[in-house]
Amino acid sequence: MTDTALTFSDDQAVAWDTVSDMLAEAGIDMVEGTTLPQSGSGTKVIAITGKAGSGKTLLLAELVKALTACGVETVSGDWESRKRGERRTLAILAPTNKAASVLRNRGVPATTIHRIIYTPVYDPEYEKIAEWLAGEEERPEIEGLTDEALDRAAAFYAQHASVPGALAAAGLRGSDFITGWKRRDDPLDIGFVDESSMLDDKQMDDLKEIFSTLILFGDPAQLAPVGQSGSMVFDALPEGRIRHLERVHRQAADNPILDLAHALADPQLEFHDFERMIEERAAQDDRVVVAERVNAALMARSPVLVWRNATRIRLIAAFRAAYQAPEFALLEGEPLICDGVELPLKHRKKRIDLEARGLIKGAQCVFMGEGRKPGFSRLFVMGAEDPQVNAATIIKIEKPDEEEPFIPSAARMGAAFVHGAACTMHKAQGSQWPEVQVFAPDLYAASRAGRMEAGLPLWKRLAYVAITRAETRLHWVTRYRLARPTEPLMIDDLKKVEPAALTLTG
Repeated sequence: MTDTALTFSDDQAVAWDTVSDMLAEAGIDMVEGTTLPQSGSGTKVIAITGKAGSGKTLLLAELVKALTACGVETVSGDWESRKRGERRTLAILAPTNKAASVLRNRGVPATTIHRIIYTPVYDPEYEKIAEWLAGEEERPEIEGLTDEALDRAAAFYAQHASVPGALAAAGLRGSDFITGWKRRDDPLDIGFVDESSMLDDKQMDDLKEIFSTLILFGDPAQLAPVGQSGSMVFDALPEGRIRHLERVHRQAADNPILDLAHALADPQLEFHDFERMIEERAAQDDRVVVAERVNAALMARSPVLVWRNATRIRLIAAFRAAYQAPEFALLEGEPLICDGVELPLKHRKKRIDLEARGLIKGAQCVFMGEGRKPGFSRLFVMGAEDPQVNAATIIKIEKPDEEEPFIPSAARMGAAFVHGAACTMHKAQGSQWPEVQVFAPDLYAASRAGRMEAGLPLWKRLAYVAITRAETRLHWVTRYRLARPTEPLMIDDLKKVEPAALTLTG
């Protein structure tokens, strides 16, 4: 255990030592700071589990620092050198853009699982610039690029270490640098997977094909993926391969939102007791709010979290009515959630292209206006490193008591979307927002239904997931009402973001 681990709690220190021993067997000695070439076959997996506030993210971040100090190369999905030689590699992964962005905001270079499974095909001429920026080749001479443009690229890279960003500074688009996408055919080494409670068996098999060492970080109190029969991928690991963090750290214990989440572990706690507890916290701390109405303005950036699909559809209809949205068109600023990519098998390459740009199932986006071609939309992908995308879209907005949705954007094929003003608690996993509205009447309905999941009342699992999505403030909404907005939908704050290095055009 390194000196860093001495500041850890006892359970974090045990988890650190477990990871350290596993990596030492794989040829990476974090005590001595040395590495050996990768050897052996098969994939070794361990899991670090714990509830919110138990220090999983801190442990992950410190492990990344220790491996970097050992000379392990981080593969972020930005640009990947083919000249790694015997260098060991690390990738920090999350299932969604939002989950990856939470880590990036804490200084951890995370990317999505899709972005590692599928890798870019680079233009050989422009890849020379990337190799030069990475210190692997001499300064290139590129036809059509001036010395001033290359100087701008070098200055940007020195500040941000982003190859796409540096190329954009030189006046190149992502579509100049990246000519296509393919399934990764070369293996990687060590994979850290955050929010691993969201992984299904297929994703786990994909990761095992790529990585020789996998360390999963997950919360066993969350909801299991749909179709997993209430189990998570780390549940199948042998007992010695799981390290559970029990302690709630001081900064977490001082957080009334996490305090409420942990209170749900009490087997004697009933729904009405929990709601009284929320009211008491709200009277003491403004980080917890009991509201009789849904706040429409908050819905534009973070969805109201519900259990029932019918509730989701009614709230979306109320949101659009409050903003006087036209029946058969979208307003700029309306939120969307990607529902997958709808393409036939023969267009597999285009599917990879869309997903690699962040349009994966569950991605949260904001509609920025119609695209340059019919059926295309300009989108802001929340949490993506290159958020501004122009893509073929199929946008479906359901209406209460109607079987067929209306479709304001209907490309023949492309990324499919549903409205994002409200979403189910299942779909919210892996995401966090500064302020979150939880629709309490749905949780009450779940408590009345008496359903269980993996030995716990379903309403408690739902409430735990919903509450822990809030970073700074929890709004507990108690009535079927919506407060009218005082200002129109806005996108000015999103326009201030730097232009994307990757732009999907027709």
